[in-house]
Amino acid sequence: MKRWSIQAAIAAEEKLGQNTVLLDVGALVGITDVFVITSGSNFRQVRAIVEEIEEQMLLLDGPKPQTIEGREYQEGSIWVLMDYGGFIVHVFDNETRELYDLERLWNDCPRIQWQESQ
Repeated sequence: MKRWSIQAAIAAEEKLGQNTVLLDVGALVGITDVFVITSGSNFRQVRAIVEEIEEQMLLLDGPKPQTIEGREYQEGSIWVLMDYGGFIVHVFDNETRELYDLERLWNDCPRIQWQESQ
């Protein structure tokens, strides 16, 4: 699943995802191995990132999401969660990402270096 989480990060960056990080949460979380965390500046950009990840997974014959939550616009909070089983993608707007600060919450988890994998 690490390979697919890296592909998701690459797809996010292609649609101008900001500060994309991959966290190896497998040792602490029983339901998944990797969190992909990225953000866009507004709902339109967040939606474009989500759609690009879906499209790239389909084109590369990757896993299909088990569920996608938060796709519809919610006033005051933009957070789309894409659950692919072995990895979960979190796409935020900048304000919501700062509010929930998942990187701090999961600070004990190692970061996966992915940009050199491109």
